[in-house]
Amino acid sequence: MKLNEMKSKAGSTKSRKRIGRGNASGHGTYSGRGCKGQGQRKSGKVRPGFEGGQTPLINRLPKLRGFKNPTKIGFQVINVGKLDIYKDNEEVNIQTLLEKKLVSRKDVPVKVLGDGKITKKVILKVQKASRAAKNKIIAAGGKVL
Repeated sequence: MKLNEMKSKAGSTKSRKRIGRGNASGHGTYSGRGCKGQGQRKSGKVRPGFEGGQTPLINRLPKLRGFKNPTKIGFQVINVGKLDIYKDNEEVNIQTLLEKKLVSRKDVPVKVLGDGKITKKVILKVQKASRAAKNKIIAAGGKVL
């Protein structure tokens, strides 16, 4: 078989509507273009967003001010007080936090903050922890890795 002998399956392609070729519809002489106006003319295409001279929607809306940092890392935040549900010498990582429903997503990094009290000796293995959180965990006899 050669490339010039290849044919598409029957019904897979549809021929385009040839517009402006006489009275095709039988309802006046509009030829599938509707009645008078810009859309009936040969170059009756308008750019997307054009509203016929009216101020377009994009110009009527207020501009969003400020700067959005593309490299900003959003953390899931947990306070030290919430880690008291762990047993002594239990490891705190993103997997165990997900199981205990303290965080909701596996792909977003976790930061532990220092609010609350902790009495258990836990081993902390997360992406970030504040200085106050580290001090409280170490004071309780735990480790921060």
